[in-house]
Formats: sequence, C-alpha cells, structure tokens
Amino acid sequence: MAVVDPVARFSELVQGPEAALPLDEAALLVASHLRPGLDVPAQLARIDDLAGACWAPTLDALVRHLFVEQGFHGNRADYYDPRNSFLDEILDRRTGIPLSLSLLTMEVGRRIGVPLAGVGMPGHFLLRTWDPEVFVDAFDGGRQLTRRQCRARFHDVLGPDAEFDEAFLEPIGRRAILVRLLANLKSIYLRAGDRRSLAWVLGLAVRMPGAAPADRQLLARVLAALGRFDEAAEQLEVLVVDVASAADAGRQGLRPDELLGEASRLRARLN
Repeated sequence: MAVVDPVARFSELVQGPEAALPLDEAALLVASHLRPGLDVPAQLARIDDLAGACWAPTLDALVRHLFVEQGFHGNRADYYDPRNSFLDEILDRRTGIPLSLSLLTMEVGRRIGVPLAGVGMPGHFLLRTWDPEVFVDAFDGGRQLTRRQCRARFHDVLGPDAEFDEAFLEPIGRRAILVRLLANLKSIYLRAGDRRSLAWVLGLAVRMPGAAPADRQLLARVLAALGRFDEAAEQLEVLVVDVASAADAGRQGLRPDELLGEASRLRARLN
C-alpha cells in the first residue's frame, strides 16, 4: 500500500471543490500529527460502522445514538486538551469540544441521510438542521436549541455584554470549519509553547485557500526557532509573493524588503 503524505493530501483536499471536501478525512489528516502513520481509511471505516448502527435516518435517532447509546459527550474537565480536536481520539475516548463533536455528528448524519450544517457562532460551535430555527449543541449531548437559546448560550460563554449578531447563526462552509479547527489547535499550542506541534498546525493552515499572511509569518518564526532555517526562509519568500503589491503589503503591515532580508539571514545560518 502506498504511503500517503498527510500534508500533501490535506493540501489536495482543501484546494479542491469545497462541496466535495471530505471533512472527516481532512480532520483525520490533522490528527495524524499526534499519531504518525495513522490509518485514515480504517478510521473512516469506524465512522461508517458508527453510522451503520444508527437505527433510523432521523435527527432524534442520530442524537440518541451518538450521545446516549454511544456516550459521546463534551469534555468539560479538560477542555483545552488537544486530543479533543483529533477525530480518531474522539472515536476512542468519546469526548471532545463543540467543534469536533459537531464535525463527527455532521459526518455520521451525512452517512444516514440527516444533513446538518456547521454554525460558527463565536465561543461555541453549533449545528443547524434543515429547519433554520432548530439548532443542535453537540457539546451538550445533542440538545436542540432555538435561536433565543443560542443567543443565551453565546452570552453564557462570552459574557452578558458581548454583542450578538444573527449572522453568527448562519451556516459556514467546510473550509471555514477546518480553519476553525486549526485555529483552536494553534491557540492551544501557542499557550503550551509546543513549537513542534505549532509548526505542524501552521503548516496545514497556510495551505488553506486565502490563508492569513500572519500565519505564514508566524510559521517562519517557529521553524527558525526549531533550527529549520531553510524552511523558514522559504516561507518568508512565499509570503513576499503572496503580498506582491505594495498595497497588499501595507494592509498586512509587511515590508517585502525586510522579509527577503530576513530570509537571506536565515539561509546564511545554514553555512
């Protein structure tokens, strides 16, 4: 069996048609950082089996199957454990965060004919059903929420003075879900000072269409701190191309001459 490069495969998936982007496979490729050589097809088969055991193609059956019979639940005890964002770990441990549990619910639902859309509400990821007034909180045992209850959850998480916008309850695309998954891990690894893991996450983030230049600049700095000077210089040179016009560079607070100078200094450290 041919060995799949998880970074190359991830890049291939996210740069293809968004409607065809397999969230489950992409999320498992992210998880391959923790378990190099992760058998992605075998993990996908586990999700197939999970879906196959659901006794009816309805939302109620899906929720009961996952959150009652199978015991999936939100990890309130150790919310910032990075394993909460890795799909294979969620299958093993039956616990995760709002985004990862929602992603699993979406993918099981897709398999049984119960379509669900991701809702990127700040502070707490949700799902929306075919009814735009009905939402699902996968972190809270698949509880169904109204718009008013979603607003209350928003204020519970971000505080009573946080400004709510109804647009927060609109569905987001598959790429946006992956961007948020990677942003969650980026935040965790920044807080922990785990440069190796941060480099992995940023290395995937910069392969997303429309990736933020700040992520590529941070990736270059992290690679340099790890002694990977050639790779760091390459990222800076790509960044110069990405912000080729003076206007683009100015908006990002970047100076191409400074970036190229830094790249040269990094390459000099290889000698």
